Amino acid sequence: MRIGLIAPPWTPIPPLLYGGIELVVDQLARGLQDAGHEVLLYTTGDSTCPVPRQWVLPEAEGLRIGMAVPELRHVIHAYEAVKECDVVHDHTIMGPFHSEHYPGLPVATTIHGPFNAELSDLYRVTADRVPLVAISHAQHRAAPEIPVARVIHHGVEASQFPLGAGAGDDDGPYVVFLGRMADDKGCHRAIRVARAAGFRILIAAKMRETWEREYFAEQVEPLLGDDAVYLGEVSHERKLELLSGASALLFPIRWNEPFGMVMIEAMACGTPVLAFPEGAAPEVVTDGVTGFLCEDEEAMVEALGRIDRLKRDNCRMAVEGYFSTHRMVSEHIELFESMLA
Repeated sequence: MRIGLIAPPWTPIPPLLYGGIELVVDQLARGLQDAGHEVLLYTTGDSTCPVPRQWVLPEAEGLRIGMAVPELRHVIHAYEAVKECDVVHDHTIMGPFHSEHYPGLPVATTIHGPFNAELSDLYRVTADRVPLVAISHAQHRAAPEIPVARVIHHGVEASQFPLGAGAGDDDGPYVVFLGRMADDKGCHRAIRVARAAGFRILIAAKMRETWEREYFAEQVEPLLGDDAVYLGEVSHERKLELLSGASALLFPIRWNEPFGMVMIEAMACGTPVLAFPEGAAPEVVTDGVTGFLCEDEEAMVEALGRIDRLKRDNCRMAVEGYFSTHRMVSEHIELFESMLA
């Protein structure tokens, strides 16, 4: 098949820093090409994903993320580039609406965010002609009236992640928090848990938006100290170092997280995940095998006390098995073939 992938215009593919969606698009592009398909990735000019690429925006529009004009311009040029493809997989918000100008072009889209009121209104009016991929059952349960073509969990290529022993760093063992600075992600909860369990915690988190800075100043910064260190927004390479050396990833979310890419990134490094059982966490973490599902902070503190009972090889095997790029790509190919049939 000739497959056109349209990435969002906000971050290069693959991402240099934070960017779960972009990491997924990168894995899909590489995986589809490795499976023998002809891939055209429409992205931004600073992307380095090793597949054929086109763009109109020379650099990712990170400073204007979410604004209509750069995304519309990106989408308009993208559809002209991919119009001769057999099938198009669109990861933008506006693309499915613009695709109606290309009748007969099979287009699918993935919803990467939550089915909140805003996004539900958008996908409700396109789902009948643009097959919708959900990334977890928890995500879809928030809007069961909106039809989805498939639920396809994310995957990564385990060989691209170092299998670590969780040996810590020069200052000893630690746990890690990775994500963005937001109350629903729970960095402040992670610090409280780590401190109560007697663990040092290293924090790598995106903090660019005003509300992220406000949350940090009000709820996170007062908790920092020698045993709780904020490292800023780290590179992909540094992220892998942190994950492979950590005793555990703390994921104390309090919202309906659509997936949580960092969980399988941690598992690929052999690092178990301690999460609250919200969102897609129960679909990703096998309690007692690849981590622990904890009802509250007290339970997470207790679980950290028995983290050594988990085998890091089991975490890695979960990614080499179900949460692999190969499985994710195969399920997308099945969807694309059904669209063409």
